Amino acid sequence: MRRHPGLFLSIIAIVAILAGIFVIPKGIGTQWMPWRLGLDLVGGSHLVYQVDLSQVAAGDQDSVVNGLRDVIEKRVNLFGVSEPQVFTARSGNQAQLIVELAGVKNVSDAINQIGETPLLDFREVDASSSTATNTQYIYTNLTGQYITGAQLTFDQTTGQPQVDINFNTEGAGIFERITAANVGKPLAIFLDNQLIEAPVVQGPIAGGKAVITGNFTVATAQQLVQRFNAGALPAPITLVNQQTISASLGSNSLTKVILAGLIGTALVILFMLFYYRLFGLFAALSLIIYIALTLGLFKVIPITLSLAGLAGFILTIGMAVDANILIFERIKEELKRGLSRAAAIEEGFRRAWPSIRDSNTSTIITAIILYYLTSSFVRGFALTLLIGVLVSLFSAITTTRLFLRVFIKDKK
Repeated sequence: MRRHPGLFLSIIAIVAILAGIFVIPKGIGTQWMPWRLGLDLVGGSHLVYQVDLSQVAAGDQDSVVNGLRDVIEKRVNLFGVSEPQVFTARSGNQAQLIVELAGVKNVSDAINQIGETPLLDFREVDASSSTATNTQYIYTNLTGQYITGAQLTFDQTTGQPQVDINFNTEGAGIFERITAANVGKPLAIFLDNQLIEAPVVQGPIAGGKAVITGNFTVATAQQLVQRFNAGALPAPITLVNQQTISASLGSNSLTKVILAGLIGTALVILFMLFYYRLFGLFAALSLIIYIALTLGLFKVIPITLSLAGLAGFILTIGMAVDANILIFERIKEELKRGLSRAAAIEEGFRRAWPSIRDSNTSTIITAIILYYLTSSFVRGFALTLLIGVLVSLFSAITTTRLFLRVFIKDKK
């Protein structure tokens, strides 16, 4: 880039122009926006599920409910639903799971996207109370929540389709203890409270692997595999309420948010032009390129833009010129020391880089922590903030430097 700054600057400018064309809205309102929009901007579906905890020990209920939330969120994300909100509500011994899906206006579609993930559990046979016609079962704490994966296989003798399942480390230990305690006895496998198999345990089974057999066709076995891989529920759930909700902000509010962003950007550009003159012009052009590239990335990835996500992006617009300000001040100091323009520019970038690096690294770390330790709208804010900071670093260090190298020359 030092040898051919004009070429690289031209490439960046062309990419930015294409990105700008790529994200130009086709009109006004949420339906014309080129990005995925969150529930607060476009509305969606609201579903309430009742969680059956009757067979769950009191000490395990919180863990089971949290596991349900994680599984449903994973399953919704598997279908590509925009930034779902999945949270729980407890009242005494009752628990509910609330699911809100952005942009899904057809409630039936929302229900189908969540699907009927099967409840798998293993039960011991109660020999003391069982008869030839009425077998009683004892619940164990081994359920589908411990499953890490499943695959379709075929019995080598009969050729019948079957489902191989793998347990995680904790589940493997539980499974081994249960089989060790039931050697020579049936161990019943229930799917959605329906008995599908009760094989006799020949010996303790270690390694965390099990096989589910039954009256499967290839299609039903494959469907079961897909559902287990999407996540097996640790407790049964029942849909008790469903409705379509309207956007809490809608088209008018979205237009106001965009207008606020435009005004903020214009004020930042005016400040840079007024205070730094020609340098400010280059910073303004770099900022416009930054905005085009970032919005293009939001659409390509794609990222769901909720109000919080938009706030994160607008915040980075102001942050994007921070690095330029540090660089320009350093350049001014070097010029006062008597360095030539070209030398002052290179020295200004070199001396400003440690401060730029450290400040942006702290923001990146914060964004990563927010993304992985939070959920829903906060994750949207963290993601747009993270991408914005990374692109702004490129804009300040690369694009602005190329502008200065191309257009600022030493006087002859």
